[in-house]
Amino acid sequence: MISDVIIKKLKEEIAGFKEETKMEKVGTVLEVGDGVAKIAGLFNIAASEMLTFETKEGKKIPGTALNLEEDHVGAIILGSYHEIQEGDVVKATGKILSVPVSDGYVGRTVNALLEPVDGKGKIAKGAEYPVEKIAPGVITRTSVSVPLHTGIKAIDAMIPIGRGQRELIIGDRKTGKTAVALDAILNQKGQNVVCIYVAIGQRQSRIRHIVSELSERGAMDYTTVVTAGASDPAAMVYIAPYAATALGEYFMDQGKDVLVVYDDLSKHAQAYRQISLLLRRPPGREAYPGDIFYLHSRLLERACRRDEKYGGGSLTALPIIETQASDVSAYIPTNVISITDGQIYLETDLFYQGIRPALNIGLSVSRVGGAAQLKITKKVAGKMRLDLAQYRELAAFAQFAADLDENTKKQLERGKRVVEIFKQDQYQPVHFTLQAVIFYAVTNGYCDAVPVQSVRAWEKGLIQYVAASHADLIKEIEEKKELTKEIEEKIKNALETYVFNA
Repeated sequence: MISDVIIKKLKEEIAGFKEETKMEKVGTVLEVGDGVAKIAGLFNIAASEMLTFETKEGKKIPGTALNLEEDHVGAIILGSYHEIQEGDVVKATGKILSVPVSDGYVGRTVNALLEPVDGKGKIAKGAEYPVEKIAPGVITRTSVSVPLHTGIKAIDAMIPIGRGQRELIIGDRKTGKTAVALDAILNQKGQNVVCIYVAIGQRQSRIRHIVSELSERGAMDYTTVVTAGASDPAAMVYIAPYAATALGEYFMDQGKDVLVVYDDLSKHAQAYRQISLLLRRPPGREAYPGDIFYLHSRLLERACRRDEKYGGGSLTALPIIETQASDVSAYIPTNVISITDGQIYLETDLFYQGIRPALNIGLSVSRVGGAAQLKITKKVAGKMRLDLAQYRELAAFAQFAADLDENTKKQLERGKRVVEIFKQDQYQPVHFTLQAVIFYAVTNGYCDAVPVQSVRAWEKGLIQYVAASHADLIKEIEEKKELTKEIEEKIKNALETYVFNA
């Protein structure tokens, strides 16, 4: 019978029926303005959970929950907040704020949400990494023991940086902080290091200039530029360094070495202060919120060198902080100094004297980088920091002294040449093999007879001579990385020949 067939079919359908219900957490915008919103109705939501603002025109704009109050949620809007109005629907996604990551990001310029802004098309999506992540535990880490050469002679000789280290670059405006970071990126060419440059709150013209310089010198082949410009909302400026670190962690998880430059965290702190005050968080010292220290500590703690048992790889952080009138004791500078493993302090007076990089050796330090410095660099440059410090002391004293003994005169003359050797033009990094030869020449008096004003020309000639005529010596230094008797003899022979012919 047809009715029996129908009844049987209905019974099968009923037996196989599964009730599918979809629950959505929905709220309503109470207030909106300046990149933040107050939302009612989202009571069961996590901090940093992603939200979707649905406008009356049908647009979907992302956001994230930042303040969890008793009767409302304070959220930041990661997009154009001008289109959101009071009464608009907000939906919780159930996902913590994450960004897409993949190998395709190398060589690209992206915004704070890692969306391409360079006009080169879409980036193939891979995994998604959370923007905020707990830093690797002590057990998974290993000590810093592999150098990360910046190519800047003064830094590699006296303030060495290791892979996995957090080294602060600090100084007043226009003292060459970004120049130091860019030279460090340029020097990673061929070193198997993935570089990420984060432009935080900078002018778009300046960001374009930096991208252009990196492209011209071939550095974009291994670099990603993450931009959150001065014209971007404070929420995007706040997210940018965390998103860049998530991308860095993706490469580190593959066992790669990563260098991340945060330029600069002063503007990052100001953006966070702006968001916090708009969300009615209580202001503290200098109007910053109470968790401003935690803001940067949870970011920079993610820099580390992983043990080989846990996949290896490293993430080196070079945060930049801008001081006002050389005041390193201000709130944000002291916070970041206490979080990092040392600082490179650039001084305005030295910069205007023509000493560039304008490195203040007295205030600059690398607390863990010494263990990573190569044996050859340590041997040939070990005395240079002391020579420079003694020279600065003697130079201050000598201007008031009429007669100086021969030993003091000798120290002053050597010091003048050390200062000249450490002067370096931007975008001219020097390989550690050539640095070793230069430092050996200075510390062993090979350029004592060279007039001070001619030292840099003498050094340039030495680099060209050694690179052209002693390629075998360069190769041997690169392979052995220590000052053996054979290498020392070859360096001496090369220097004697060069000095004799100069």
